Order: sequence, then C-alpha cells, then structure tokens
Amino acid sequence: MNDGPPDPGSRELLASTRTQEVHENVGELTPARVGIGRVGVSLPTAARLQLRLDHARARDAVRHAFDADGVVEALTATGREAIAVTSAAVSRDEYVRRPDLGRSLPVDAASALRRPGVDRCDLAIVLCDGLSPGAIERYGPALVERITSNERLGGWSIGPVGVVCNGRVAIGDAIGELLGADIVVVLIGERPGLTISESVGAYLTFGPRAGRTDADRNCISNIHARGTDVDDAARRIVDLAARARIAGATGLTLTDDAPPPLPSRRPPPVR
Repeated sequence: MNDGPPDPGSRELLASTRTQEVHENVGELTPARVGIGRVGVSLPTAARLQLRLDHARARDAVRHAFDADGVVEALTATGREAIAVTSAAVSRDEYVRRPDLGRSLPVDAASALRRPGVDRCDLAIVLCDGLSPGAIERYGPALVERITSNERLGGWSIGPVGVVCNGRVAIGDAIGELLGADIVVVLIGERPGLTISESVGAYLTFGPRAGRTDADRNCISNIHARGTDVDDAARRIVDLAARARIAGATGLTLTDDAPPPLPSRRPPPVR
C-alpha cells in the first residue's frame, strides 16, 4: 500500500482527461469551435483546414448568384403571386460596397409591384437574397408557404411576394408602403458565419414606410436546419404578426415574450 503523495504525472493526466470530457460534452451542445486543441501555439492541422474550408464557404455564400427566377417559380407553384425585382444596387460588388442602394427600390421595380385597383393589404412578404442568397433559395419558399397557410391568418389579405435581388432589410419598408401593407415581413439571407453559411433572418415591421429603423422591427434570426427550423420560425412570425396587428406596433414595444395586448378594435390601415 502506497500512502505517499500522488504522482504529478497522474494528476496532469487526470486533469487532461476531465478537460477533454468537458469539451466533448459542450461540443455536443453547440456547433462552436470548443476544445479543438493546439500544437505548440498553433491549431492542429485538421482544425486549421476545417477553419479555412468554413471561411471559404462563407465567402462563397456572399458571392452566390441568386436564382430569383427559381424562387419565383417555386412560390408560383404553391399558388402564391410573386414578382422578382432588383434593388438600386445593380451588381453584387455595388451591393457590398453601397448598403444604402440595397435599401432603395428603383422606379421600374416599384411599377412592377403595383397592382391595378388594389391599394392595400394586411400583410406583405419580401424575400431578399441579402448576404446569403443560397439560404433564401433553400428556405424562402417553404417559409412563405408555412406563413400564408397558417390558420391564424385566415381572412388576412396578402400582397404579392417581392423577391428582391441585392436587397437589404429596409427595402421591405419601401415595398410594404407601396403595397399599402399594415405589416411587412422581410425574409433575408443572414451574414454567413464560420459554422453556418446558409441562414435566414425574419424582420417584422408594422406600418412600413421610409424612415423606419431597427427599433421599429422585431427579428427572428438563425432560421436554418441546425437552428430555428422552418415550422417553428413560421409559427413565431405569425404569432408576432397577429400581436402586432392588435397592438398597432412592432419593435421595442412588442417583445417576443410579452403577453399580447387586449384587443380593442382593428387598427386602421396605414397609408
């Protein structure tokens, strides 16, 4: 029987084993790079190569050529009217360099979205390629279908879906105002990261018009297969839209977890 002090090497091995177990457990809960190890002061070769691959995927996601016609075709197949337009940013390079142009709707695009004899709707939906066009191609049509088929929107008038190339969130204000929408939902490809390169963000704005800010919107982000799935995202979007209609507001006055206000009368349409 050995009653002497523990061997220092045994203590280090035990601590190392426990650290590895913690990293493995945490790694099962998050896609973040946890406990990837090191070789001297550098990353292990496998981790370094994976990082470079993910970085390349993120860069490619931004430069992906948006198939707006394909998205329109997918939406039309579900019976939903959809119209493809381009923002004031006429190229991808200009879109990246000039965010302001991605928020603007040129005259010809505005003309394409107008419907003769119809000057308002309860809800407008806008799909923007954003910084991950592939995400909108992959998830956009399914999100629109889940939102518009939700029974809570029964009786709501829904405008044509705007499919915007080189669009940013605020272009939804211009489109929503043009369609006379009480509420606009913008579904946009989110900035790709080093773990997810195809993710969608949803932005809801009551009374869309020029001059609205992010403080006037509600956002649901990380909509993708490994984050908030399409069904859950659509349910949350519809819930927010229904509560926004009662409250007559979105943004800071309508938090995601706040109870809905008591209904009084339906707010008048925003002009």
